[in-house]
Amino acid sequence: MKLENIKLKTDYLNFDEEFFHKVKPMPLKGAFLISANAEIAKLLNIDIDELSSKEFVEFVNGNTILEGSEPFAMCYAGHQFGYYVPRLGDGRAINLGELNGWHLQLKGSGLTRYSREGDGRAVLRSSIREYLMSEAMHALGVPTTRALAVIGSNENIARERWEKGAIVLRVSSSWIRFGTFEYFYYKKRYEKLEQLADYVLKQSFSEYADKENRYILMYEEIVKRTAHLMAYWQSIGFSHGVMNTDNMSIAGLTIDYGPYSFLDDYDFDFICNHTDVEGRYSFGNQPNIGYWNLSMLLKALSPLINMDKGKEILEKYPAYFTQKFHSLMCAKLGISESKEHSKLIQWLFNIMQNDAVDYTLFFRTLSEYNDRSEISKLFISDKRIVEWLEEYEKELPYKEGMKRVNPKYVLKNYMLQEAIEKAEIGDYSLVDSLLKIAQDPYEEHAEFNSYAKATPHQLKALKLSCSS
Repeated sequence: MKLENIKLKTDYLNFDEEFFHKVKPMPLKGAFLISANAEIAKLLNIDIDELSSKEFVEFVNGNTILEGSEPFAMCYAGHQFGYYVPRLGDGRAINLGELNGWHLQLKGSGLTRYSREGDGRAVLRSSIREYLMSEAMHALGVPTTRALAVIGSNENIARERWEKGAIVLRVSSSWIRFGTFEYFYYKKRYEKLEQLADYVLKQSFSEYADKENRYILMYEEIVKRTAHLMAYWQSIGFSHGVMNTDNMSIAGLTIDYGPYSFLDDYDFDFICNHTDVEGRYSFGNQPNIGYWNLSMLLKALSPLINMDKGKEILEKYPAYFTQKFHSLMCAKLGISESKEHSKLIQWLFNIMQNDAVDYTLFFRTLSEYNDRSEISKLFISDKRIVEWLEEYEKELPYKEGMKRVNPKYVLKNYMLQEAIEKAEIGDYSLVDSLLKIAQDPYEEHAEFNSYAKATPHQLKALKLSCSS
């Protein structure tokens, strides 16, 4: 389908204007295409040839508004680092409308009512990071928003230094957040809270939309999806960095890629966000924060559901998380899901923590090794890991299946930083190379073997800011 033939839907605009702010994108000066994602184009039924056209750049830059589109920013609130902020909203994101069940959004496209002290812009580094990582997470089987394209520009944007402005066109099955519900709850707009819940039921939980107890069923599904999302993150060694309630998707998706990181060496206490001085959003604390955020959502839904029943459902969260995490880790180890294997898994984590072992490299090596020395050389102490391997090998792991769940590559921060530094001098080739790796992380990609090795020591555990 050609861009000129596309017609978008904007059902969210059926609400009154407390829900949103209609606003036109502010195009960047000297915009040009950095990379476009053919996989997403296919999902949206957009002709591949369109991705290389001047018209496509104009579309991503906000100069061209497609038929049916009435651009708008969404209003929401949220708990940020545990403290409630009564109004946040899309400060640098503008929604374009829905196509084939996907909601299109420009990130970095200018000021909105909710920009507060910001400029509504995104820079090259943050846009490249979101574009690549959302696709990497999808390929790893993690529920996530995705991205169609990223454009650069000649426009200077002030951050810690002058940087070039960029826009990423991201897509999602839903952009509704926990904080969207919180906004109307704390404003005591209970009628609008109910309208929002009905919209979310139709959009993301249609199987419950006509049920008498639909709101409690919706909450239970959100609890389950959130628990499973946390299990996915922990199993692949992903740290989000900013799990505020406004960054939590009501549909159970990974959303808002800011100062995220994959683990280099396994570290339960790893903090990827340098502003998180207390470690609230550390890697190991993510499942606990998922529970806390769900408790805030339950409070926001209290005008619609019985709180005693809601609390009963919330208390299922630990079991949902534990069962899913155990299943994912047993798959990574190629063993059955026996509860007895939880001790084997925890034993392994303790050894990896003590010996500072590269998380992704270890599991990929475990999928392929023929001799214990191939594993033991990754560890400081041969003795501890050999003892573990002796017990592990008694379970007769299925190695062939392990290679399908243990990626050879994940997009570590040093790799992304290399792509960003090249892009900042006009070389965008590594962006496309990393997209290729991201979309097929289990394959060999022999030309990129260096990225499958342990992270160079001087590049480990990079901490980032929300603007990065």
